[in-house]
Formats: sequence, structure tokens, C-alpha cells
Amino acid sequence: MSASAPVAPAGPAPVLQAAPSVLAPAAAYEFLATLGAAKAKLSFQKTLFMGILAGVYVGFGALFAITVCGNIPGVVASNPGLAKLLFGMVFPVGLVITLCCGAELFTGNTMMVTAAVIEKRTSFGSLVRNWSASYLGNLIGSILIAVVVAGTGLLATNAMPTAMAVAKTSLPFSQAFIRGVLCNYLVCCAVWLASSSSTMSGKIMGAFLPVMAFATIGLEHSVANMFFLSIGILNGAPVTAMQALTCNLLPVTLGNIVGGAICMASVYGWVFGALGKPAPVVAKA
Repeated sequence: MSASAPVAPAGPAPVLQAAPSVLAPAAAYEFLATLGAAKAKLSFQKTLFMGILAGVYVGFGALFAITVCGNIPGVVASNPGLAKLLFGMVFPVGLVITLCCGAELFTGNTMMVTAAVIEKRTSFGSLVRNWSASYLGNLIGSILIAVVVAGTGLLATNAMPTAMAVAKTSLPFSQAFIRGVLCNYLVCCAVWLASSSSTMSGKIMGAFLPVMAFATIGLEHSVANMFFLSIGILNGAPVTAMQALTCNLLPVTLGNIVGGAICMASVYGWVFGALGKPAPVVAKA
């Protein structure tokens, strides 16, 4: 009987590399473009319905902020900086719910779906459908939650909604537009950071900081304003629906589009994507 061959010692077990919890910037841009393409494929009806959800969620965050700051008039009068910070610290809950539960927020879509168009993963027509459906859904959801909140009587003695409605519709067109640009620049940074993370804590922190910044500064977010203006009018603010539309929502929405589609999607489309790649050289016959 021949001796058995020696058995080689077992090598070390292979080490499995865990996926990174945070995507690098270039990978995050690719991921957002992919998300934008998926959003663009949704039907008008589903985008509209999910837009209603986003309007409701952002309305919850706005209600939270008004409830806190509208009940501390002494702090607002004596230390407005602290009051603005408190407002900003509680407002982001709406975007956190939107990103973590799933909904269609127009302002974030201005970045993601534009990136998908830049990378030729969807068409301009699909972008228009997505923006239109999500914006309309956000408006419906914001008005619905404002009507429900007005029915609760919780803000009946709160002076903040009426004051905000008057102040927002009194802004010059140019100021409202620029505040809209800067606002959605930060909101899309929040969407970028939250989408880059694979953990719940990372998503919350990523969404929280930029949104806290814009709310504290006093920038203009079209979807949040849909709620602020609606609840202000329902509480008796001397503002008409047409004034809300033309004096605030129109310039702010245009500014939000520039902030998301130009400042974020187009800039990073040049840095990481197709806009920054040289055109292919066609050989002459």
C-alpha cells in the first residue's frame, strides 16, 4: 500500500470586503444619475401620488418648526438668532422622512433627473413629466396637510404663519429668486449626502445639516412655502392665492430649478460625468 500524499495546510480564509458606508463623490454622482433615471421611468400617476406624500412630509417639518418658534415670542424678540437656529434644527424632519420613507420631492428631482438626462439615461420629455407631476403632487400634499392642520386648531393663536405668509409675498422678485437658488443648492447637497450613505444614521445626518443651514439662514424652498403660504392664508393672512403664486412660488421655483439643475447637476456633470468628457474625434475619410 502506498503512503498517502501529504495534505497541504489550509490557507487563511478569504477576507470579505464590506461595501463602503459612504460613496465617494464620483460614485455618488453616478448613483444619483441612476436614481434620477429610475424616477423618470415612473408613471405620471405614481409620481403625482408620491409627490403628494412628499408635500405632506415637508409640511410636517414646517409644522414642527412653526410650533416651536411660534410659541416662544420672547426668545424671537430678544434673541432672533437663537430662534432662527431652533427653527432650523427642527425643520429637517420633513426631508428626512421623505428620503427614508420614499417620496417624490420636486426640489431634489431637479438635480437627480437632470443628472440622468446629462448621462443620457433618460429623455428631456421624461424630465418634464417628472418635474410636473412631482411639483403638482407636492402642491396638493402641502395644501391638504395645511387644511388638516387648520382644522386641528393647533395654530389658531400662533402668529407665525400669518407673519411668514406676508413676509414671503413681500420679497422683491430678484431676492426671492436668489434665495431660491441658494436654498436648493443646499437641499440638493442634503439629498446628495443622504443618498451617499448606506446607513440610517448617515442618511439622517447627511440630510439634517444642509437643511438646518438653509432654514436657519432664511432661504426660500418652494415646497415648504406651499405649506407656509397655505397655512398662513387659512389663518387669516391678508394674502391671496394669486399673490402667493406670483410673488413667491414663481420666483422661488425658478431659483430652485437653477440651484438643483445648474449648480449641482450640471456642475458635477462636468466634474464627474458626460459634460466634462471630450467629444469623440471622428476620423476623416
